[in-house]
Amino acid sequence: MKKIALFSLLILGCASMTVGQAAAQSLTGTVKDQNGDVVSGASVTLKQARGALTTTTDSVGAFRFDGLSAGAYTLRVVAKGFAIGEQNVQVAAAGNQELAVSLAIGESRVTISAEVGRSEEIRNVPQAVSIIGTEAILERATSVLAQAGEEEAGLNMQRTSPTIGAIVVRGLTGKNVVNFVDGVRFTHAGQRGGINTFFNLNEPTNLQAIEVLRGPNGAQYGSDSLSGTVNLITRSPVYGNREGEWHGDFSSGFGSSDHGFGGAGLVSYGTRKFGGYVSLAGRRIGDVRTADGLDSHSAITRFLGLPSTVLYDRSPDTGFQQYGGGVRLNYNPRSDQQLIFHYQRSNQDDGKRFDQMLGGDGNLIADLRNLMLDFGYLRYVKQGFGWFDSGSFTGSYNSQREERVNQGGQGNPFGDITHQYERTTTYGASFFLDKQLGRNNTLLIGGDFYAEKLNSPAYIFNPVANTVTLSRPRVPDEARFNSGGVYVQDQWDAIPERLRITGALRYSGMRYRVRAVDSPLVGGRPLWSDDELTTADWSGRIGAVVRASKEFRIAFNYGRGFRYPSSTDLGTLGLTGDGFEVDHITANALNGRIGTTAGVDAVSTGLNVQKQQSEFSNSYDVSLRYQHKRLDTELTIFNIDIVDAITKQALILPSGAVGTLIAGQAITNQLPSGVVFVAAATVPVLVRSNFTSARIWGVEYEAEAKLRSDLVFKGNFTYIHAADKDSGRPPNIEGGTPPPTGFLSLRYTRGGFWIEPYATLAARQDRLSSLDISDRRTGATRTRAQVENYFRRGACVAGLTFNAAGTCNANVTTYTLRPTGENITQVLTRVLGPGFPSRPLFTGLPGYGLANIRGGVTINERAGIFWAFENILDQFYRNPSWGIDGTGRSFAAQFRYKF
Repeated sequence: MKKIALFSLLILGCASMTVGQAAAQSLTGTVKDQNGDVVSGASVTLKQARGALTTTTDSVGAFRFDGLSAGAYTLRVVAKGFAIGEQNVQVAAAGNQELAVSLAIGESRVTISAEVGRSEEIRNVPQAVSIIGTEAILERATSVLAQAGEEEAGLNMQRTSPTIGAIVVRGLTGKNVVNFVDGVRFTHAGQRGGINTFFNLNEPTNLQAIEVLRGPNGAQYGSDSLSGTVNLITRSPVYGNREGEWHGDFSSGFGSSDHGFGGAGLVSYGTRKFGGYVSLAGRRIGDVRTADGLDSHSAITRFLGLPSTVLYDRSPDTGFQQYGGGVRLNYNPRSDQQLIFHYQRSNQDDGKRFDQMLGGDGNLIADLRNLMLDFGYLRYVKQGFGWFDSGSFTGSYNSQREERVNQGGQGNPFGDITHQYERTTTYGASFFLDKQLGRNNTLLIGGDFYAEKLNSPAYIFNPVANTVTLSRPRVPDEARFNSGGVYVQDQWDAIPERLRITGALRYSGMRYRVRAVDSPLVGGRPLWSDDELTTADWSGRIGAVVRASKEFRIAFNYGRGFRYPSSTDLGTLGLTGDGFEVDHITANALNGRIGTTAGVDAVSTGLNVQKQQSEFSNSYDVSLRYQHKRLDTELTIFNIDIVDAITKQALILPSGAVGTLIAGQAITNQLPSGVVFVAAATVPVLVRSNFTSARIWGVEYEAEAKLRSDLVFKGNFTYIHAADKDSGRPPNIEGGTPPPTGFLSLRYTRGGFWIEPYATLAARQDRLSSLDISDRRTGATRTRAQVENYFRRGACVAGLTFNAAGTCNANVTTYTLRPTGENITQVLTRVLGPGFPSRPLFTGLPGYGLANIRGGVTINERAGIFWAFENILDQFYRNPSWGIDGTGRSFAAQFRYKF
């Protein structure tokens, strides 16, 4: 690891040296509409992954870029009232180049993430790629950013709470999908395994595009890319004339399903050498109304067998506030250099884990307090960097902060309240250098290094005794996690215009360290022990695109992804999204064994709990692509084999464990099998282990057809099947497997008006793992003890049960259920059946069909209105690991203004 760090710093140091400069070339052009009329005032951006130049077309639609070096670029043209135009440009080694750009109806799909340092059309990239453009992000992400992943082949949305969510790639999310912002790593080792707490703190209105690589891409992007990579591309500033130009935009909107409203604004200033902007955004989301006002996983339904509407029709405690802003500065000191500074800050306030409260476990407190993101980077780009054509060097800062406050016991008002503050701070450095070797080969080398430090003090407050006790945090305080790697990437046009071969290879390493001396002493003993792990791994990919005819291409890609254990895997001890977990050190101290499942039916495998090791994925893709002026379609078949997958299994302890303390939580119940429970969670205590190998295969199909110049059809379908290789059952990988899903739309455009009916269709999902079945977000298993606890605690606090004394948390037999007049025995019989066996609320998720319509109108060249009428039929829908049902019938509208 020290060698990796030193190598990265050495390369970064070279950035300040004066090196040879490539010959400067010019690129000029004219922008016209589909009728041949010139378009003035259009924003024209010439970009590579390492940076961008921006100008504006003049009164005759002309633009010009000077001081360019030879290489591949992407030209992007944005004009009010026109579709975004993008095309690849190859700047020659000598002379001026003239372009003619035509803006027409349709969407150009260009990626800069699949091949680091290059801009390529999707059809020429071996990997399967999804690109979500600016307009699509604004139309979909009306509440949180993760909504942008809907409507795409191979992608789904994960929604743990109204605030917490992420993009699901090929059925995997959380720890198995790595996230970047402008090529800078956003994911960190302290991230929770099945969710991404901070993904939604990225502001949708500040993004230019979202690029998703479907399939492992660990060769360039490192650990955690077992199923895919998500790269958020922020907006580039607009350059201006010599005197300087001001530009900006403003948007505001509201939604009826959650009574949400908010606005965002951006002001930019640019000259020939400088471009920058400042942006601000804020929104207030209210309590969500689900279909028919019913909450399917409500604690009232789960433990009492009653509809949630006996207490509420809008899900309480599902509202939150989000606000923040950003600064971007691009400066070109010379024609062959660029400096980029980007900083963003965002906050979420008043968020709660609804699935741990009335939406699932029935607890009284599950707060997500002061979620805060500080993210920034400084990038230096140089064209003609010695022997290389160009170089890019980046230093970054990423700080993600939260405080979780929980009270368990199914609504026990006298239970302990845990406070767990976490702040993970990451300092990063990355670089890449590229060189075109001849006309048909491009070589790129790169590397990165990230140093993480976790600050995580924790304590427990006892509301009865009014005392505070220091406790063991989820991941030990002062934990360190350093990671880095070097990689090489090559693109070879083996047969120009016919056969393109690309490949990449990476060597990565990590070191995790926790020290007991950093722990406070409680009872004369530290709260955690020394722990460390150092490991290194290879990853790579190779792919090819064969152009069989002018319109038809065949693509193949093999990728080896990897994921070394994170701080969360190695150090988690406490409450997480799936329940209460213990780390490997605590499990071994209690003589623990690994259970066969994650549920109450688990029995001992006889296997000791071991420190986790790296997990790997081998992925194979075959894609058939046909692109014509009226039809663009692609069919992809993929297979992902995950080896030594880190899964969550039930912890099995020797008999007599009741009363034993784990991270300040007493074991309250133990089954004859050895499965144990604590008051903080309704599911068995879990432990992470390299327990299984899994196979995930599926089919992705997408099509876009221009039926007429004003009528466009879009559709896609995704089918995913996941299975444990040994048992054939769904694997206990966090997040669950989404159901087969399809999307259809028909968009009509006429002048400044457009309208689009669209629908999302999903089949029933019966393939739930034992982790899904026990998870309150999906299967919602409940036991006799949990029903009894909620009957005398949470239900009593809510006024649903009562006793003569008018108190809560007394003997359960003294309470009566107010709506029905039943006692606890009658409720247990109705909810669990004779003998009161443990059972889930759901063993599958029903299929659904959502009918929607949206549209827009251009008021003038600067202003426009977008509107959407969603879930018109008020249909119930929910996917695995969602902590809240989908929203019911809703109307949303946005006003947008540019100057």
